[in-house]
Formats: sequence, C-alpha cells, structure tokens
Amino acid sequence: MEKIRTGLGFVQVFWGNGKGKTTSALGTALRACGNGYRVHLIQFMKNGASSLDEQIPGEIKALEQFPSFSYKRFGSDGWVIKKPTENQIKACTEALDYVTSSLNSGKYDIIIADEILYAIQLGLLGEEQIIGLIDGKPKDIELILTGSHIAYPRIFEKADLVTEIKKIKHPYDNGFLARKGIEY
Repeated sequence: MEKIRTGLGFVQVFWGNGKGKTTSALGTALRACGNGYRVHLIQFMKNGASSLDEQIPGEIKALEQFPSFSYKRFGSDGWVIKKPTENQIKACTEALDYVTSSLNSGKYDIIIADEILYAIQLGLLGEEQIIGLIDGKPKDIELILTGSHIAYPRIFEKADLVTEIKKIKHPYDNGFLARKGIEY
C-alpha cells in the first residue's frame, strides 16, 4: 500500500485565462501564514504598473502584516509587448536563479513563483528550466507556480495539484480597467 503524503513538499500550479491565479496562490499564503509557515513570494514581471500606488498591490500590503511573509519582485522595461527585451529576459533569468536559491536557503516553507508560467508563454524562460526547478526542489518545500493561458502538460505531469482558472465573463471585456482593492 502506498504511503499517503502529508505536510509540505507538493508542487501546485494555478493557470488559465481567468482572473484568480495569483489570488489563489496568495490565499494559500494567507492560510499558511496563519498557521505559522514561512512564505516567500517571488513575482516575475510585476513591475509594469503605471503608478507608484499600483506597484505594491493590496494583497501584498495585507500579507506584509505577517512576520512570516516576505516577497521580492522582478521586472524590467514595463509589460512584455510582443517581443521581450534583453532586460526583460535578464530580469526573468535573475528571478529564476533567485527562486532556486530561495528554495535551497532553508529560510522558507513555501515558495510562490508568481507569473513564472507567463515567462514561458512570453518567451522569457524555457519550459525545461521550470521542469529543472521542480526536479531540483527540496522534498519538504512547497512550490506554487502561477500564470499562463497556455497549458504545459509536462509541467502539469510533475505537479501534485493543477488548477485551471477559466474565464466565463470579465468586466475588462466591457471596457472596465483594473480596480484598486479588487484587481490590485
């Protein structure tokens, strides 16, 4: 009989075309912090907001109240439009290296690599790099990957939990932009 795994050490993936991938990961972070786990959020491509007020979204401001929560954001040259710049690729490579060092630092129980799957979709990182990250992660560290509208079956195969966030309807389709306190 196969032993049932408990505790930390899974790989979770939140992907799809709907709103809520990062929100799902941060909901897990909230629950984990409430139970005393050390959570580190690493955000890929999150420095494209147009105003300083939008740079640090409300969910991070709230999670900062927990001493067991920390984060680091990476990004360069705004949002990726069509073809990534050299600086954007460099920033994503630095972020990936930072995820690897964070996983091996012994400082954290849970690492969230937010938007890392979009980095593949946009040509900033390769799928093999993410598979290598999963294969090299310590067995007792939880790793959460978010992003992408494109499925990555090879990554999904390696994951313990894969959730597709599917859009049915969104106010953006009717011309509404992101709203403070709701989308950021």
